Amino acid sequence: MSRELKTGIVAVFAIAVFIWGYNFLKGQNLFGGNTRYYKVEYSNVGGLSESSIVTINGLKVGKVLEIQFNEDPEKKGELVVMFSVDKDFKFSKKSIVKIYSPSPLGGSNLAIIPSFEGEEAVSKDYLQGETESSLFTSLGERLDPIQSKLEHVIVNADSLFRKFNSILDKNTENNIKQSLATLEHTLKEVDKTMLSVNGLINSSSNNLKESIKNTKLITDNFVKVSDTLANVNIGNIVNKTETTLNSVNSLLSGINTGKGTLGKLVTDDAMYNNLTSMSKELEELLREMKLHPKRFVHFSLFGKKAAPYKPNKAN
Repeated sequence: MSRELKTGIVAVFAIAVFIWGYNFLKGQNLFGGNTRYYKVEYSNVGGLSESSIVTINGLKVGKVLEIQFNEDPEKKGELVVMFSVDKDFKFSKKSIVKIYSPSPLGGSNLAIIPSFEGEEAVSKDYLQGETESSLFTSLGERLDPIQSKLEHVIVNADSLFRKFNSILDKNTENNIKQSLATLEHTLKEVDKTMLSVNGLINSSSNNLKESIKNTKLITDNFVKVSDTLANVNIGNIVNKTETTLNSVNSLLSGINTGKGTLGKLVTDDAMYNNLTSMSKELEELLREMKLHPKRFVHFSLFGKKAAPYKPNKAN
């Protein structure tokens, strides 16, 4: 083998290794028989770059190969992303390729959301693309309406302060100063009143203490009375009272029915009449003794015989 042939073989091998290495660095595997290539259209790639990874359910399955502007005049300004899939994983053309950011400070990657409905996707097919909002994009979208509202509030506050400044003329300022002076005087009077009230409370504290002490004594006495009442056999007293009332009822019932001496005295009309007659006769006897004592009593110091009674003609 000549030297020229050897040199040519080495040069061809070096060129082949260079082409393979260049494509390998770009994410293309020239010797990978299962590698498939897909394209996705985006209006904004959101930080996606070449050599960004492509995942399915978090598993790395390929890389982004190139990002170019769309050559279609109707889609001028939009971007076309081509990526490879090395894994032998089948999905349909309805699958979605989403741009997402794994971290706020890192770049963006592609995530294939596989769908298995419809026709199977083959190499060089266009898939549907979506863009997931990053943290800062979401914050910006949410802060934009807040910013507009805040600007509106600031404008209203500025107009309000202007109107307030126009109201605060010299007369108004003087009135406010007078009102503040009056308020200060009122607060001083209230302070004096509170000092007087405190002095009154201090002077009455001894009487208040005595009242509390007396109240405590009354409470203690009430507790003692309550304890005494609690220890008394209320049931026995009630039973004795009931027995006494029953006896009184029996006695009154006997009197009403004429039993016993008291009952006969109350219910017997003849005895009542006799007592009434006897009372009248006794009254007449006492009257007669009062009017004519000599008729009933005679007393003689020398034993003289009593003169016979002579009835009074008037009687």
